[in-house]
Amino acid sequence: MSLSEKQQQVITQTMDVLNRNILAQGQVYVHRDYHSRNLMLTAPNPGVLDFQDAVYGPITYDLVSLLKDAYISWDEDKVLDWVVRYWQGARAAGLPVPGDIADFYRDFEWMGVQRHLKVLGIFARLYHRDGKDGYLKDMPLVMDYLRRACNRYRELRPLLRLLDEILEIKPQEGLTF
Repeated sequence: MSLSEKQQQVITQTMDVLNRNILAQGQVYVHRDYHSRNLMLTAPNPGVLDFQDAVYGPITYDLVSLLKDAYISWDEDKVLDWVVRYWQGARAAGLPVPGDIADFYRDFEWMGVQRHLKVLGIFARLYHRDGKDGYLKDMPLVMDYLRRACNRYRELRPLLRLLDEILEIKPQEGLTF
């Protein structure tokens, strides 16, 4: 589908908001693909696979990759607990995290929105361009992560409305997949 000019503006404005936040986050080395399928039990744990994309980036990136994994769903209360524990450990270690957990959690969620959009795009490309339909089953979980985060922040609700419009979801219906 082709987006209208108004729809394109929503995407551009959302990406501007996300990019400002992401670029303002503390920078560390990140794996960029730190999720369940790239971890294995070894001595010492964990064994990390597929790290050719490691770069210097926002401190929340790998945490989002792991805790909002496209292949495994964790209970939101458990994720919040793990985010708080990570933040506490990062602060104690002198890593560049905000002093307020609310700010760190927002950074985590907004990094997630950017990553979820990227993952959905990659999965769609793999299907449409490469004929690989294996990732289609993983898209609803990633879309759910995206929609939940967008619904929690006023600045991201225009993207949620755009998703509803594109997916033809009426507000009273909620998710249809």
